[in-house]
Amino acid sequence: MGDRASDQQGNLGRKLGMGLLVLVFLVPIVLGVLHYRSRIFIFSGLSGPSATTTVKPPSPADWRTYQGGDSARLAILLTDEASAWLGLVHGLKSLGVPFTMTRDVSEAVRHKVVLVYPFVSGLVLKPEDLRALAAYPKSGGTLVASNVLGGGLKDVFGFGDVLPSRKRFAMTFPAATQTWLGFDEPEEKIVRFGDAGRSAEAQMGTHGYSQASEAVAAFDDGSAAITRRRFPGGGTAYALGFDPGFLLLIGQNARGSDIERDYVNAYTPQNDLVLRFLRQVWREGEPLAVSLGRVPDGKSLAVMMTFDVDFTRSLPNAVAYAELLRDFGARGTFFIQTKYVRDYNDEIILSDESAAHLRRLRALGMELGSHTVAHSNVFKDFTIGSGAERYPTYQPIVVSRDEARDGSVLGELRVSKFLIEALAPPVVVTSFRPGHLSNPPALPQALEATGFRYSSSVTAGNALSHLPARLTYGRGAEAETEIFEFPLTVEDERAPLMGLRLQQSLDVARKIARDGGIYPILVHPNILGHKLEFVRGFTKALQGSAWFGSVEEFGSWWAARDGVDLDASRDGDKVTVRIASKRALRDLTIEIPSQWTLDDPQVASLGLKQRPGAITIANVSGAATLSFRIPQRNETAQVIPDKVKTGGLRLH
Repeated sequence: MGDRASDQQGNLGRKLGMGLLVLVFLVPIVLGVLHYRSRIFIFSGLSGPSATTTVKPPSPADWRTYQGGDSARLAILLTDEASAWLGLVHGLKSLGVPFTMTRDVSEAVRHKVVLVYPFVSGLVLKPEDLRALAAYPKSGGTLVASNVLGGGLKDVFGFGDVLPSRKRFAMTFPAATQTWLGFDEPEEKIVRFGDAGRSAEAQMGTHGYSQASEAVAAFDDGSAAITRRRFPGGGTAYALGFDPGFLLLIGQNARGSDIERDYVNAYTPQNDLVLRFLRQVWREGEPLAVSLGRVPDGKSLAVMMTFDVDFTRSLPNAVAYAELLRDFGARGTFFIQTKYVRDYNDEIILSDESAAHLRRLRALGMELGSHTVAHSNVFKDFTIGSGAERYPTYQPIVVSRDEARDGSVLGELRVSKFLIEALAPPVVVTSFRPGHLSNPPALPQALEATGFRYSSSVTAGNALSHLPARLTYGRGAEAETEIFEFPLTVEDERAPLMGLRLQQSLDVARKIARDGGIYPILVHPNILGHKLEFVRGFTKALQGSAWFGSVEEFGSWWAARDGVDLDASRDGDKVTVRIASKRALRDLTIEIPSQWTLDDPQVASLGLKQRPGAITIANVSGAATLSFRIPQRNETAQVIPDKVKTGGLRLH
């Protein structure tokens, strides 16, 4: 019995030991599974996207894409193909100025206004070409040139010496120039080139002109930034001491941090002033100057209410904002963070329960956009990724404000787009905004590769503009993408509280509306209260006066407008305006000299609305022709300052 008892005790001990051993291994596994399930939410049966994303290599832009058109267009004589000309042409298209590019001086001088870009020198222009340019303003043409460095044209432009420097940080328009250009606001007096407090050198080099016969703008060291010389025959020559294409490209590529005056919540027209200067010079030199409006339906301001849904309680609140917009008859854009992993940032946002809110937003007529998966502050440093990232195996983790793991640019785009479309069909996600407005250099081409079309990823202060811009590949100067950027103007996180900034925001709206621009507003719907009242008050104040819509709505209109060609020609007292559109679009405004009157105001199917200085066309598809009469005595139309050409806003 003693031996048997001993054996039984031994067996029991072995079983207990084995059980304890199993528990030692099993408990961590069970706890790990429980922890994993609390850390990640997986939608049953959902996996994707299945296709692999491939980012195409850049296709260098060709200036010949922008050649052609009638002689009423602004002619750009390109003297260096390896320049920032893409910034210039994208800026002119945004403002709506028809132009043509050429390398042929004889072709350029067929036009009444010529812009020589990016510089004038005997190294890039033949002697006969320089002589032709010298004779051009003397015979009545308007000659504009950036960086007149040589070629014996100093006398033509009316200055003495050229003084290069990287220590000029701004140029200022004197009072007379401001009046001429219609620059009435305090923010419209100075164009910056850098910040002396941040760097010993400006972000771009400049050329100051000494002994200028007339300076219409001056650098901070006193040298002339823009010179003007008028000729007895009616011609004019302007010399610019900076590269407008490079300056515009800085803003379009969101590299304006050393130039910006205000990051957000302010009127920041900086680069728009340069474009408006060029437009005014063209309008004065070209009596057939017709241009494209910048806002649908003849309005002077395009408002886009956008909401960054990146907090656990934001989705239910988002519905309240959507219902408010629905009651006003407006659509908003809700950028959704598709967060299904718990990490440093927050709890899980997207689940079966919260997905119902996405469908409710869709049912209310709102646009759903992507706000990434991880909402990482260091998204700008993410690698591009493989293009094969899929839910649920793609699991980016935010470790801290300055660290994230396992994320990629393509993963953030692919997976967030897939989830929103899968959970709220038949939504197609076309708009994007990164968390913290963190911008990787490869974002434009990554957006294009993953099926996005529109971005609202920078502030107007950093973009140096209140106009949309077409993004370039790698945010460089060599290749284009099909992505359009819509810089946001107002956000809700800076002091004072958004609800206390309604009047200030309306004042900014009024200033932008003087020349027609966009006004995206960013609201985080983490609370209701004062933010909801701001949205209500702003919408009510501008309803009927401004255009309201989603990023997708405006983006679709803008992309169609970008493909419009506009030309004008004259026969006696009759002017023919030809419009050619690659896509159908509605409510396109054509800006015309105020003395023109429609020769046939009942043009079939176009649905015209006329006001002084503008015609709005309800339906544009393919080609359309408008005829105007001009008074015979007005051989050169009197250009009305910009401030008179715009409609302004009516507050309710």
